[in-house]
Amino acid sequence: MSCHLHYRAAQRSRLLLTGLLGALLAALFFADLATGSSGLGRREIIEGLLAGPGAEDPQALILWSLRLPMTLTALCVGAALSLAGLGIQTITANALASPSTLGITSGASFGAALAITAGATIAGELWLGTIAAAFAAALLICALILALGSLRGMTPATLILAGIIMNFFFMALQQLLVYLASPETAQLINGWTFGNLERSGWLSAAAAAGAVLLGLVLLAPAAWQLTTLSIGEERAKSLGVKVARLRLLVFTTASILIAASVSFIGTIGFVGLVAPHCAKLLLGDDQRFLIPASILFGGIILLLSSLIAKLLSSGAMLPVGIVTSIAGVPFLLILLLRSRRDC
Repeated sequence: MSCHLHYRAAQRSRLLLTGLLGALLAALFFADLATGSSGLGRREIIEGLLAGPGAEDPQALILWSLRLPMTLTALCVGAALSLAGLGIQTITANALASPSTLGITSGASFGAALAITAGATIAGELWLGTIAAAFAAALLICALILALGSLRGMTPATLILAGIIMNFFFMALQQLLVYLASPETAQLINGWTFGNLERSGWLSAAAAAGAVLLGLVLLAPAAWQLTTLSIGEERAKSLGVKVARLRLLVFTTASILIAASVSFIGTIGFVGLVAPHCAKLLLGDDQRFLIPASILFGGIILLLSSLIAKLLSSGAMLPVGIVTSIAGVPFLLILLLRSRRDC
């Protein structure tokens, strides 16, 4: 009876913490909407939201055409990268695994660099050609990693090794493009890799939100299997979990999440690494709570980074990828020291 009461209390505590994370996310969402070069107060934001996208008021136009798409993109991209990072860490049993580890983000960067260098356009628009090339390249890298992984079985070590190979290879190709390109083209390529929310729009927000929804539909029903796998592969197999199939599902889902995120706004570092760890520290390894908490933490981290980027820049917005990378380094050092102590 005491064990049952303890379990119920732990579940209530997790639900409460998840609710508090949701409240913090909502507060940061509103704060990010209210922050920008053109001052909008709380009243103007509420009135602008209620007026709808068809309003002719200048403040409502700023809100619906600039602020809201950027804030929604930050929230959804953070959520997508965090959910992808959680899945990758679970199937590789590696606390330091992330979207960048598997080379998917470097593949997307190379695709974008190739499109910029070649001047590839869709409907006469370079940005659409860049997005399409980045998305296609990210999915191509995933297919290559899966092909390499299948040669020796879908094991964690094989996935990480294949990802590292892809990461270094496509980073080298991108550097070659930058070296051969004109100064103007090289500047465009480097600017894309920073991860800038100023490239946000309703299309980027919809793509990231759709990817998160798809990720939830695919991964939430497998929460029990993922929790079992996090305890140990042999234990999962003994309980009837088809580990190879589960890894394939999670990796494919993570690939779509990453591709939909970085294709629009560029490379965002450390969110997929840091956010799942924050969720684990608060809620443990139960994926029924870990999946929604990771999504919330990802949105919180990127919204907070967006807010900091706006406050630090007086003119053009500081690329949010720079903020997440600087903030993520201390966390990574702490994680490495903890891992060394545990060994």
